[in-house]
Amino acid sequence: MKIIKTAIILGFSFFYTSAFSQIIIGDAVGTATNKTSVLLEFANEGNKGIILPYVRTLPNSPSEGTLLLDAVTPSQSRVKYYNGTSWVDLSRQNGDVTSALTAQPTASEVSGAKVIIGSNTTAANGVLVLESANKAMVLPMVSDVNNIPSPSAGMMVYVNKAGSKRLAVYNGSRWSFWAP
Repeated sequence: MKIIKTAIILGFSFFYTSAFSQIIIGDAVGTATNKTSVLLEFANEGNKGIILPYVRTLPNSPSEGTLLLDAVTPSQSRVKYYNGTSWVDLSRQNGDVTSALTAQPTASEVSGAKVIIGSNTTAANGVLVLESANKAMVLPMVSDVNNIPSPSAGMMVYVNKAGSKRLAVYNGSRWSFWAP
């Protein structure tokens, strides 16, 4: 019975995703408005963020726009993105994820495994691929990173505070901020 319920829920989820092409995470009552320029959005439910994947080996041929937490040297972890030609450091300072990595088991990667939002196929490599020419992801919004009780390494949020709206990334030790 539980399997049937799960299958029905997943079926409706896939139908909803295909029909509206907007996914809102954390909006349990469905109150978020439909936005035609958004693929993925997070509900304003508090001081939460999105956690980027930790990598112990940088990808050989990353897709432009790839975001990750570089944990090749765990005591010098940094949030980075790939601009099409090279990795750009968003942290600007070392973090330390040594203790977080010891708690995580080493896992084998399933080649080609990915979640795609916005299309049925993609040429991009990644675990979560947002595939659209004119839609984007809206980051989780917080009023202040100091209100996040225990940020995780690789956390990314948008600080929506009057006079200091900016992207914030946490490398495991410190927050770094990027303003427009």
